[in-house]
Amino acid sequence: MITLTAAGGVALVELGMALTPGPNMIHLASRAITQGRRAGLVSLSGTAVGFVCYLVAAAAGLSALFAAVPVAFTVVKLAGAAYLAYLAWEMLRPGGRSPFTPRHDLPPVSDARLFSMGLLTNLLNPKIALMYAALLPQFLDPQAGPPWAQLLQLGGVQIVVGIAVNAIIMLGAARVSGFLATRPRVMAAQRFTAGGLLGAFAVRTALSQGPATP
Repeated sequence: MITLTAAGGVALVELGMALTPGPNMIHLASRAITQGRRAGLVSLSGTAVGFVCYLVAAAAGLSALFAAVPVAFTVVKLAGAAYLAYLAWEMLRPGGRSPFTPRHDLPPVSDARLFSMGLLTNLLNPKIALMYAALLPQFLDPQAGPPWAQLLQLGGVQIVVGIAVNAIIMLGAARVSGFLATRPRVMAAQRFTAGGLLGAFAVRTALSQGPATP
């Protein structure tokens, strides 16, 4: 069994990462604003399955694979950093958009499409890849049982926190969007803050060290 210290550490790390604007937040907020909360919840279900996929991969030895083949981790790391840098530029460039800017150009799509988009967005999210490949193994305790069992428990904590935070953001997206739409200066400040955070995370991702071995 994992300790409360390990569970609390993972919860705090995931809370900080979930509150940092990223692909999941942008996708869920955009869909909820465009198609309503139901569409956001369907997308969120795909996001949840994406978390489970990463959890299963981690328990099967994803971080050990990256440790054994450092170039694989480097490729994932740099690809993730480039993606985050692109998202930052999309917000910071002239005419860029906030995650909470109403997107009337997004056409309504089916539930199956919403689910698959939520799943794919999460699977391609560099923050989540790094969480499972590099961060969760840091909380493993040799005295607490098999690494795979600990990873399942730690991943469970991450999923609960991640889904809860994303759900709150998604459910409040329409209200936040309406509030910001009448306050352009606040919208601009939010956009530049979000873009700056994404840019900082891109740099930190690119400079991060290799994953620990479970």
